[in-house]
Amino acid sequence: MNDCLLIIFTRNPKLGKVKTRLAKTIGDDSALEIYKFLLQHTREITSDLKVTKQVHYSVKIRNNDLWDENRYSKKQQVGDDLGLRMMFAFQQGFQDGFKKIILIGSDMYDLSQQDIENAFLRLNTHNFVLGPADDGGYYLIGMKQLKESVFLEKSWGTNTVLQDTLLDLKDESIALLPSRNDVDIYDDIKDVEVFEKFINKK
Repeated sequence: MNDCLLIIFTRNPKLGKVKTRLAKTIGDDSALEIYKFLLQHTREITSDLKVTKQVHYSVKIRNNDLWDENRYSKKQQVGDDLGLRMMFAFQQGFQDGFKKIILIGSDMYDLSQQDIENAFLRLNTHNFVLGPADDGGYYLIGMKQLKESVFLEKSWGTNTVLQDTLLDLKDESIALLPSRNDVDIYDDIKDVEVFEKFINKK
């Protein structure tokens, strides 16, 4: 699978800068601990994938962090909003010769290595793959060819992103993965046992 690339978008884990909507309920300290926990989960479910892996940092590339340089190459996100940053990452991937590219975030506890492997398999028979998030966005996007419109003129962080993206892809060969819950607000974690230790610290 040397022609397959997994891009992981990550925020630098800094107090007051991550999971800000969640922090309104549980506080900045607990929100940061949850984000670090989610980063570790993302590493665990991707480290053994037999594809090329890149971590794209939001602010500054970090060395000697949890992302092992022997398994992940490190890059800086480029662009004024999330859509442009994702578009640039896909552009660079295709320019580098990759044929199948998947991008995920780093805040999905409800995601497994098998889910990502399945997404790459779906690209064998489809040109695009999307993983719908329960909040109206998506947790995964994959392509065999660049379609810039999916990254433009979107209200990122709102419940219209998935719907608008599907409209952009209505004439394309697209596979949809099972819907998953991402972690943005308190309701996303309040009934999930693994997060109780963080919630109880508030």
